[in-house]
Amino acid sequence: MTKPLIVVNFKTYQTAHAGAAESLARAMAEVDAGCDAADLVAVVSAFDLAAVKAAAPTLTVWSQHLDPIGYGSNTGFLHPETALARGAEGSIINHAEHKVPLSHVEKLLGMLPDGFPVCACAADIEEAMALAALSPTMIAVEPPELIGGDISVTTSDPQVVSGTVNAVKAVAPDVMVLCGAGVKNGADVATAIELGTVGVLLASGVTKADDPVAVLNDLVSCL
Repeated sequence: MTKPLIVVNFKTYQTAHAGAAESLARAMAEVDAGCDAADLVAVVSAFDLAAVKAAAPTLTVWSQHLDPIGYGSNTGFLHPETALARGAEGSIINHAEHKVPLSHVEKLLGMLPDGFPVCACAADIEEAMALAALSPTMIAVEPPELIGGDISVTTSDPQVVSGTVNAVKAVAPDVMVLCGAGVKNGADVATAIELGTVGVLLASGVTKADDPVAVLNDLVSCL
């Protein structure tokens, strides 16, 4: 990775699912194509993977979750091979809204192909260190109490960001760090980079915006 990442989690917001997910992905692809300072990533529902990738083929698209299961009798689980076949180019795991055991993360990492990025989410430095020992591609630190709020973690608790970077690097030097929770603008992104991360993970700041293109352009404006 050579440029900072702006990772947008579509969650299941009404403004970012089904046809709206495709529209938002096209907006992200438009900004991504005109931006040399960062790479944009859409994290979408498994239902929307194929449609989003078809709507915005140049945009990097990740899954919101994967389960460490193979082919067979696994009703209701998200099968990694199918996700890849439907366009997934990465995944987040262990988000605050979909927590899983460390064993789930470890088994999943062992099943995925080399080079497939996985971002494991952590609520705090302690959880980040435990996840770092499993060597995911990156870890996103997101204090749950700030998720969806109006104050960015980079302002409210910058020490948890820089502390996570230092702690993760001490455990696994190759694991990259993102930060999230309350990130809304370019200043938040620039501060995240200054604190040692490689980018941000955000959701509502983009998905609920009246003008997503304007917000996305602002997010990369200070890089």
